[in-house]
Amino acid sequence: MTQESSKQDGNGKLGEIEYPLDFPIKVMGRREPQFVRNVIDIVRKHAPDFDESTVELRKSKKNTYLSVTCTIVAVSREQLDALYQELGDHPAVAMVL
Repeated sequence: MTQESSKQDGNGKLGEIEYPLDFPIKVMGRREPQFVRNVIDIVRKHAPDFDESTVELRKSKKNTYLSVTCTIVAVSREQLDALYQELGDHPAVAMVL
């Protein structure tokens, strides 16, 4: 099991994150026909064992934006960094949390 320092505990100190772990990623963007498919394809590229049946969708109040939550089994900080970078670089993505 791998450990990395990157999460603050209640006292403001850095704690250890142990990989692998279930890690939810929320991706927000304009409601476009291929938005969800594009997000899933990027997530699957970085987490090949991702189960797309677990995807959660939520529309904005005005039905203009869509949030897509994908929970992956994260295996390293490098994996998460690369995933966040590729999602954030996609033109249809407004924000990644």
